[in-house]
Amino acid sequence: MAWFYQVYSASIRKKTQKTLKSKSTSKVFGYSSFIVVASLFAFVFNSNSPKDDIPLERLSELPIAESNERFGFNLNEYFISEGEIQPNQFLADILIPHQVSYVDIATISENAKEVFDVRALRAGKPYVVISSDTSQQADYFIYEPNKLRYVVYDLNNKTVEIKEREIERVTRTASGSIESSLWQTMVDQDLNYDLAARMEDALAWSVSFHHIQKGDVFKVLYDELYVEGERVGVGELYAAYFHNSDNDYYAIKFENDRYDGFYDLEGRPMKKVFLKAPVKFSRISSRYNLRRFHPVQKRVKAHLGTDYAAPYGTPIYSVANGVVTKASRTKGNGNYVKVKHDDTYTTQYLHMQRFAKGISPGVQVQQGQVIGYVGSTGLATGPHVCFRFWKNGKQVDHLRLNLPEPEPMAEEELPAYFEVRDSLKQIIDQIGLADEVVAANQ
Repeated sequence: MAWFYQVYSASIRKKTQKTLKSKSTSKVFGYSSFIVVASLFAFVFNSNSPKDDIPLERLSELPIAESNERFGFNLNEYFISEGEIQPNQFLADILIPHQVSYVDIATISENAKEVFDVRALRAGKPYVVISSDTSQQADYFIYEPNKLRYVVYDLNNKTVEIKEREIERVTRTASGSIESSLWQTMVDQDLNYDLAARMEDALAWSVSFHHIQKGDVFKVLYDELYVEGERVGVGELYAAYFHNSDNDYYAIKFENDRYDGFYDLEGRPMKKVFLKAPVKFSRISSRYNLRRFHPVQKRVKAHLGTDYAAPYGTPIYSVANGVVTKASRTKGNGNYVKVKHDDTYTTQYLHMQRFAKGISPGVQVQQGQVIGYVGSTGLATGPHVCFRFWKNGKQVDHLRLNLPEPEPMAEEELPAYFEVRDSLKQIIDQIGLADEVVAANQ
């Protein structure tokens, strides 16, 4: 009996794995039953064999199921059911098969509104249902909107909590020579798509990314984010460099109690009063031209704006702070928004697919705020935004304007900034081009 008592005691202290997925429950129970029967036969035939006895002091050496730690739970100790939200699937569709009543689902949904509304569940996103007993109500529903966080719905206590995953930050450098576009060059190097957006945000007021040319060069110093060893995004951008049309542009991140942003080598803010363009990752398809042949009306007609071609649904940004004076539709303009920035400058954005939420006359908007989405409404042959710019009531070519500069950094702050600038610039200048590194290794 010593053998059976010792093994039984060990099994009590080291809890047996229940299952990984509820759909496999019957198989697991069948396998477990086989193990129990086999153990009893072994006990009957070997109970008189001292060689099979396990010394009490060696119980700690018995193999233990490896922990399956996720979401703060050891999932080996629970029944779990995993899946993805399906199109037109509601929370009730998922939870009712797990013994959760309509009343409890309604209570949980109401309690979740201020934390993570169940209406925000999206098709294609993963979820896990955790149960300690499949014959009873499930204990937890866990939803993963992204790799950086997950939402825990406690089905017993009817509470909801958003959990942030532990993020590892790794500082990296990247560089390249442009072949077609900044975005494509980064994609070709397996760099995160968001890095191109971050870099464009840092340099958008100085570099027109709609005029970049083959052979232009970029370098960047940034943090890459990892969760459980998987790359999940881009963190802080510390410095960026771009060589374009024989000009060198640096953007240096600086932050203290008074300033927070990107600055050039002299300490002037990179962020100007106006953005260079109202859309990212686009191209100029038609310029300001007083003698343009209109592609729809088939006649020479002045084009008093700049067309930026981009895919349907691309966000359109207000190029500066201001107040929306019009958000309307006409036969020629399609859906359009007009923004007054001050007594001198006004901008207009034509052919929108739709307006952004909350955009209406009288609403104040900030520089970089989404005001609509690229479409082809009105007299348009394809998806683009026609960007128009007024100065003192007259439409002008914004690409030829000397627009106002922001306030420079205070003199007393410059020594601290220059110290940061020098250290980051040294790193940037030492970065070799990616294609040069590849060539050197061949």
